[in-house]
Amino acid sequence: MSISRSSTYPIEPVFLQRWSPRAFTGEAISEEALLALLEAARWAPSANNAQPWRFIYLMPDSPDWQGLLNTLNENNRRWAPQASAFLVLLSKTTHIRPGASEPAPLYSHSLDAGAAWAYLALQAEASGWSTHPIGGYDRAALQVLLGVPEGYRLETLVAVGKRGPAEGLPDDLRSREQPTPRRPLTEIVAKDRFSFATT
Repeated sequence: MSISRSSTYPIEPVFLQRWSPRAFTGEAISEEALLALLEAARWAPSANNAQPWRFIYLMPDSPDWQGLLNTLNENNRRWAPQASAFLVLLSKTTHIRPGASEPAPLYSHSLDAGAAWAYLALQAEASGWSTHPIGGYDRAALQVLLGVPEGYRLETLVAVGKRGPAEGLPDDLRSREQPTPRRPLTEIVAKDRFSFATT
């Protein structure tokens, strides 16, 4: 599939090439290749260098693979089983600041976890893999399934795989299997003061 996206200002091509497909081939990913994506995520920036992101990865031979699939909503279960691996992105909601002895709430935990996800997604694209974040799943059920304790927020699931042909998707998903546009800079960037539409 050709990528028809273009940027207003010059940026690295990987930013335009990355998008979130639903059609995967089911091709196996090696643990080493998966860990290389997570290595990129490790180098994301974070407030106070707290590094609050945590990743749990599952591959098709994982004992909880089917259990994870069962937590997905019906729409995501139609395509996600063809993924090569799943990553569960968590963020630790507290941090012990330098000089302190007790943990305090970490305001930026989700923001920082998002930075780690972005690094991972770009590394995946550069490595020939695709990623698709998934928000439609039963968080409480997944938290129990994976033994996630209090103090951690489930941010998103990420399906990882080789991009496959759209023909394998149901009709309604096939029509959406393409890179999506973005808002123009004029809608998301303001100089000096807030001047965005509020509706």
